[in-house]
Amino acid sequence: MIMRRTFLPSLLLLLYGLLGTALPLSAHHASGPFYDSDKPIEIEGVVTRFVFRNPHAALFLDVTDESGETAEWQIELGAPVMLRRVGWTPDLLPVGMVVRVAGPSARAEGAKGLLGRKLTRADGSPILEGGRTQEPTPPR
Repeated sequence: MIMRRTFLPSLLLLLYGLLGTALPLSAHHASGPFYDSDKPIEIEGVVTRFVFRNPHAALFLDVTDESGETAEWQIELGAPVMLRRVGWTPDLLPVGMVVRVAGPSARAEGAKGLLGRKLTRADGSPILEGGRTQEPTPPR
């Protein structure tokens, strides 16, 4: 009887701890439900904001289309911790800078967004020397 009294609370504590660590891991999402890799696009625009915080950095651009209309686009980037590892900083993309971004477009009808896979300056040079500017080749 004494063993049961000490074992049950310990077991419950262990299960609670495992559940507490599993839930945050499952909260992260894949990009597939939000972005359509079958519909890649490339845009060029002027940086209006660069938000460098978790869970993903976001870049906002004013993009002018062929008809002369300007709209704000939102580009989802990687997690700041990963971006920092390759040299990104919060001041890397200042307001007013012109950039080109390519990647899968947002799935939501009428959304002005994409998943940023390739970022370059307007002249095609890399945003960050030594950083990846090409889309990865899919593994076979």
